[in-house]
Amino acid sequence: MRHTRLWTAFGAVIVFSFAVLGWFGVEIYRKAPPIPDRVVVASEGRTLFTGQDIRDGQNVWQSLGGQEVGSIWGHGAYVAPDWSADWLHREATWILDVWARDEKGTTFDDLPAPDRASLIERLKAEMRTNTYDPRTGAITVSPLRARAIEEVSRHYTALFGADPAMAELRDAYAIPAETLRDPERQRLMNAFFFWAAWACATERPGATITYSNNWPSEPLIGNTPSGALVVWSVVSFVLLLAGIGALAWYFAAQRHRPEKEPEYPTRDPLLGLQATPSMRATRKYFWVVAALVVVQIGLGAVSAHYGVEGSGFYGIPLDQWLPYAVTRTWHVQLGIFWIATAWLATGLFIAPAVGGHEPKYQRAGVNFLFVCLLVIVVGSLAGQWFGVRQKLGFEANFWFGHQGYEYVDLGRFWQIFLLVGLFLWLFLIGRAMWPAFKKGGESKHLLALFLIASAAIALFYAAGLMWGRQTNLAMAEYWRWWVVHLWVEGFFEVFATVVIAFLFARMGLLRIATATTAVLFSTILFLSGGIIGTFHHLYFTGTPTSVLALGATFSALEVVPLVLIGFEAYENLTLSRARPWVAAYKWPIYFFVAVAFWNLVGAGLFGFFINPPIALYYMQGLNTTPVHGHTALFGVYGMLGIGLMLFCLKGLSTHRVWRTGALSFAFWAINIGLALMVLLSLLPLGLLQTWASVEHGMWYARSAEFLQTPRMDTLRWLRVVGDTIFAAGALALGWFVLGLKTGWSLRAEGDPGLPLERRPFVIGPPSEKEV
Repeated sequence: MRHTRLWTAFGAVIVFSFAVLGWFGVEIYRKAPPIPDRVVVASEGRTLFTGQDIRDGQNVWQSLGGQEVGSIWGHGAYVAPDWSADWLHREATWILDVWARDEKGTTFDDLPAPDRASLIERLKAEMRTNTYDPRTGAITVSPLRARAIEEVSRHYTALFGADPAMAELRDAYAIPAETLRDPERQRLMNAFFFWAAWACATERPGATITYSNNWPSEPLIGNTPSGALVVWSVVSFVLLLAGIGALAWYFAAQRHRPEKEPEYPTRDPLLGLQATPSMRATRKYFWVVAALVVVQIGLGAVSAHYGVEGSGFYGIPLDQWLPYAVTRTWHVQLGIFWIATAWLATGLFIAPAVGGHEPKYQRAGVNFLFVCLLVIVVGSLAGQWFGVRQKLGFEANFWFGHQGYEYVDLGRFWQIFLLVGLFLWLFLIGRAMWPAFKKGGESKHLLALFLIASAAIALFYAAGLMWGRQTNLAMAEYWRWWVVHLWVEGFFEVFATVVIAFLFARMGLLRIATATTAVLFSTILFLSGGIIGTFHHLYFTGTPTSVLALGATFSALEVVPLVLIGFEAYENLTLSRARPWVAAYKWPIYFFVAVAFWNLVGAGLFGFFINPPIALYYMQGLNTTPVHGHTALFGVYGMLGIGLMLFCLKGLSTHRVWRTGALSFAFWAINIGLALMVLLSLLPLGLLQTWASVEHGMWYARSAEFLQTPRMDTLRWLRVVGDTIFAAGALALGWFVLGLKTGWSLRAEGDPGLPLERRPFVIGPPSEKEV
């Protein structure tokens, strides 16, 4: 009965949440910042840019690496500026200085306070007034503002070109000389930058806030937090406390309900597991995972070094071959690739074991999928290099090169290829598990959840196909966060919870009924806030205030289930000591414990640290974001991927004893290194930037003037401490996995116990012989 109620609640959450997400997606489409047909100069009739210029300029920006080179509307990389905030400030200060020189004969900064205040009021009227006419499709600008646009355009043309006067600034931004060699491409990108800044400065029709909800912080034009932003931030704090209180009450009530303690097996139930040919075929997936972990972390170190030496790597002019845009893109993409590969391989390993038989051609399917994944990884990375090096046209870049959107940078062809691969994976695990599902029994609910989570992983990646080459950036961001938030942070979480429950239930460490109830309840809690909580990424991306309200409310609820994650960590740690034989799985379980820890710290504490609208208003696009990104993405999903990899590798060699010295070092070095990376460098950098953003504006917090000071330089160098320890742990992990193939990670003797009878990997209580 309780499972029926939980399934009903699960279905209700899914239907309601996606109805809200879809409804307000239509609102975002209707109220997105308009792309005009023309930008014209008042009284002159001269056209500065056309709508096609802006759209093509967006494609130029994407081909350079897009969100991997600086950011737009706060989303992207952190070395170069946020181009929308930077353009806005440069345009505003140029106009103010012209007025000051023409009327007072001095610079704006040298004027008395009353005169400065007067000019600022004039500037607000100049820049915040919406001159877009939907009837003509034109944005009208004054002749003075047209001159300002042309002046800022010259600055960016010199910056992305080869002007020697810009060499120092290019080095600070990690942008190579002649990044854009084609003058026409430079002009088009300037058109897009103008439009992105215009949306940040121009008030919505009938409102007193801009299209970007007054982001970025820019006192010169009156971009300050709106009343709605402050109110909904307070509401999010209250809802968080209320949710924590309700969950604590529920948890306390459940603790008093008597429940039979599980009878832990006296022997390892997996000793009797007979690995099928397709299960053995997953080994190579895990070898690739270990290799990609090492390569990804190496690229991360290179990308971090670009923050202190923007044109090279310890004197080597690396930017001539591998510019920052490429190394950061590969760093991000490889992280997604190896984590997803570990999870896909785990599904392929578990499915035939659960089903109890090997479907025909299953091994061939596993091998074919492996080849496909290799082609996708190599092909997409090569395409991104060609795109950033400006060797592809707009359409070729969109299909095979660099789409410019963080986490979904790969070209559309590779996206489609990967989506097909995910559905092939779903087919392979579905056909292998289906016999077990048809048998029914107590494990049917857990099997159903596993199949639903697997289907969601395949289905929700399809959201990455919903934007086109020249889709309005506001809508492209809406769909991108479906992939990044719903796919990575949403249904990956469900899949992870189900898989861990599967493994512990089969090992006899959890009762199947308890595991099913816990997984369903956790899934309902997480998705209740997590699906609509997607909107907290979209506060300032050209969305209406209603999106801000929903994002603030439901993102607070996302954190609620994480406050009790410490109990999960404690229970996992306790299970690792349940019986002597469990010691063989100590390190996979320890990585599961690390998942719980970083879920609380990275996703919970550091996530809510930046999620309330008032916090994100000042922090979006600063180093507070990678604090959350590293601790949540690697800390949660990366640690889980490693734990699942180790569990499966152990399942493939249950009768061999591991030498775990290297693995022990890897675990502690990776976790300690990740903590030091954040505490010594990223978090202090982010907090100092936040202070600068509050006092001076977003443009200043991201400027070379602020970031290239000795104090900030020292903080960036301090990252070497954590990165080095972290990298040493990754190398030790790769060494250990390689040693499972070569033999140095295995002891000569086998398991001292006699093997049990061979039996399927059924989910359920252990047999009498196992207890």
